This record gives sequence, structure tokens and C-alpha cells, in this order.
Amino acid sequence: MKQAVLETPGKISFRDIPMPGELKPAEILLRIKKIGVCGSDIHVFHGKHPFVTKYPVIQGHEYSGEVVAVGDAVTVVKPGMKATARPQVVCGQCPPCLRGQYNVCQNLTVQGFVANGSAQEYFVVTEDRIVAVPDNVTYEQAALIEPAAVGAHSTIRAGDLSGKNVVVAGAGTIGNLIAQFAIIRGAKKVLLTTAKSDFRLDIAQQCGIKEIANLSKESFPDAVKRVFGDEGFQVGIEAAGAQGAVTDLIAGVENGGTVIIVGVFEENPVVNMGFLGEHELNVLGSMMYKQDDYEEAVKFIAEEKLITAPLITSRFPFSQYLEAYHFIEAQGDKSLKVMIDVAGN
Repeated sequence: MKQAVLETPGKISFRDIPMPGELKPAEILLRIKKIGVCGSDIHVFHGKHPFVTKYPVIQGHEYSGEVVAVGDAVTVVKPGMKATARPQVVCGQCPPCLRGQYNVCQNLTVQGFVANGSAQEYFVVTEDRIVAVPDNVTYEQAALIEPAAVGAHSTIRAGDLSGKNVVVAGAGTIGNLIAQFAIIRGAKKVLLTTAKSDFRLDIAQQCGIKEIANLSKESFPDAVKRVFGDEGFQVGIEAAGAQGAVTDLIAGVENGGTVIIVGVFEENPVVNMGFLGEHELNVLGSMMYKQDDYEEAVKFIAEEKLITAPLITSRFPFSQYLEAYHFIEAQGDKSLKVMIDVAGN
């Protein structure tokens, strides 16, 4: 079978590898259908992801597939079903794992970054990470469950959003889905901001996100005042991985408010710790997701509460993996989710 390999930053090649062997009792063989390209993948492609230091890398952590075969002990899925899976490989023995926070396992390995990902025609996953996908969810939608789960988890980290005003900084796929989840969770108003892309803000509105701001045309304080008036905002979620977004959210959130950090930063941002302490802000990290977040993402996509169709702006066949990356580089903020078609519909 074919496998796409990121040999070194900027270089993707294909190689033929053997089909997976006999499955262990709890293993599942997927025929990979779709792979979504994430902003983190682009960081790895450029050699600038903070947690990826060794190459070659087999990418692909957002994916969907058809169940082809299952081990003797598998009960969650059966051949012919649609599925996806969490890319987290955890130890199950460290203190975070033992208290149920396996998403921050002290020995965490993430497929597609350190461990091999799904950028190949067939891929083996374990039952503890598999997520069944209902028939009314397409394979492309199923490949969006991973970023949707980031939205599920980060908005839970923000606490009860009912009646609160929320700013989400960053209008990429993750920011869009976070904003949609904030709306679903009962936020009073949600403002989605970007520093440059009207294209992405247009897509946000197609996804039901009414309040938007392009900060190259309007200052952050002015946008906050326009949308929230004197109420301000109580929760900020950073999904841009940018210094300016961190600075704006910490400076602008209500005293005693909460800022959630989701974005991946190529360089560590500077934070005014004195201001943070003086205003008693809660600045929290949000790391990926857990199984419940995946299940919730599936539910809301299946129920059409999460709008996904406008997010997919380009498609490339598996043989053009490298061309897809070059397209993203050339298009910049004029594209959103690029989908790799590994095995057709």
C-alpha cells in the first residue's frame, strides 16, 4: 500500500509498504478515506512545530475511514461502518491518566506528529480510541470530527458559558468550530476575530457565526465595544497562535475573566504577568480532547448543529499531498480546510 512521508521539512514522498499484518484482539483496520490538513500539519511541514523535532514524519491526525476488519475482542464497530479515531497514544499509568486526564498524559504520543499518522491507504487503530460515525455523516465530515473535538474540549475548559460574552481569536477551522460550540453551549454573544482574512470571516457567517471582526480594519477594543457594548466579554479563547491575539484577550477580558489558550505558537508569546495578577484573570491551557469530546462532536455534526460544509474549501487526491501543501502556502488566508482524498467517496 502507499504511504505519504514527510522526509524533511518541505519534502513529501511516497513509498510502498506492506499491508498491516494480523490484527490483535482490540485492533481495528481502517481503509482511510479522507485526511484533513491542519494548521499544525503546516507547522510540521515548515519545520516549526514546537513538539516535532525528528523527521521523517507520517502525518495525518484528522481522518476518516471504513472499517475493513476487527480483532476478536472488538465490539464497538464492525466491518463496513464509518469511523474515525483519536490520535493520542497514552500510557494509562501516569497520575494524569489515572485521574482521567489522559489527554495530558505525561508520556503522550500523538500520531501524525511523533508516532505514525494515517497518511496511508490502510491504518490500524485500537478500540479504546475508535469513534463510530453514523451513516448520515459523510467521510469528509468525519474527518472534521478531530478539530470539532478541540472546540468541544476548549469550551468545556472555559466553564459554564450560559449568558456570557465570548471572544474567539482566530478564524481558521479550529476557531470557527470553537465559536460554533460556544454558541451551542449558550453564550450570549460570540465574536470571532482575525487579523487579516475577510474570506474566513465570510465562511464564519455561513456557519452561523454572526459577530465578526477583521482587526486589520477595526481595532480590537472598537470591535468589542461594537458587539458587546458596555457589557464587555467574560471569556476569551485564543485559537490563532499569535502574540497579538494573546495580548488583546488578556488586556480586554473582564476583570476576573477567563482566557483559554488553544493555538500552537511557533515562538513563545510575551504575557504581562503583572496585569494578569492585578486583574485576577484565569489563563488556562486546553490540550486536544478526550473521548467524550469526540462523541459530542459526532453528535452535533450528525444533528446538524455544527455546520461543516463551508469549512472545506479545497480537495486534492492522495497523490498530490505535496501540491496540497503548496496550495495552502500560496493561498494563505484565502483557503480554510483542505481535504486529502485517499480512497474516494
